[in-house]
Amino acid sequence: QLACPLDLGCHSVEMAAQYEKQMDDYRVIMIKALADRLAEAFAEVMHEEVRKDYWGYAAEESLGTEDLLKVKYQGIRPAPGYPSQPDHLEKLTMWKLTKASEETGIDLTENLAMTPAASVSGLYFAHPQSKYFAVGKITKEQVVDYSSRKGVSVEEAEKWLSTILSYDRE
Repeated sequence: QLACPLDLGCHSVEMAAQYEKQMDDYRVIMIKALADRLAEAFAEVMHEEVRKDYWGYAAEESLGTEDLLKVKYQGIRPAPGYPSQPDHLEKLTMWKLTKASEETGIDLTENLAMTPAASVSGLYFAHPQSKYFAVGKITKEQVVDYSSRKGVSVEEAEKWLSTILSYDRE
């Protein structure tokens, strides 16, 4: 699991709070947006370092920006809440197994959003045949089965899987 907060090295959370007190919405938005983009960029750099150096399965990789955007590298970095891993509840498992809060200072809100907001998390899969994919729409029967295996109520499963339900919640 990758979990990394980014605070711009200059306390972006505090800076945003200061600008909020000054009612400077533009600077608040810009600080938060910059911190978010830098966190995502850092995650991409870390993924490249894992491929080339730490795991070393792509030590000779030399890809330009266009090839990186086309995901021409080996392996994937899916994250909870995205099309290939739509269930945010998996963050709870990731945080528990890796002690993410203690090790990184990244906490989860009751809605499983990461805080500080300029944080990213994901999983690394290095297999040469790993490819990004999207989970399609699922039926009520699938949700009932999933909730049973996951040990949560159907309503809880529907809450976290709402974007991929093929039916309207009752």
